[in-house]
Amino acid sequence: MQEVILLIDPERGVFAISVAAELSGTTVQNLRAYERSGLLEPERTEGGSRRYSSADVERLLHIRALLDAGLNTAGIEHVLALESKVTRLEDELNSS
Repeated sequence: MQEVILLIDPERGVFAISVAAELSGTTVQNLRAYERSGLLEPERTEGGSRRYSSADVERLLHIRALLDAGLNTAGIEHVLALESKVTRLEDELNSS
């Protein structure tokens, strides 16, 4: 049997909600709740179905780890915002 390697843009939404839930070890209901609270923004098809990217799945795994560490969704939102800011500032430093 021949091995197939797919190169997929990590930001491209390719996984249905049930697949993303399975890959991240959580439930579909939790994914919907994370979206409502602003922790996650999956792509939408023209018909309105959610499509999750591999970057979204990685973010879900990070969210789960933060939940397991005892943070609530408000705390997670704050941590994710700070991490994003640090990344942006590091990028600015590296580009100058």
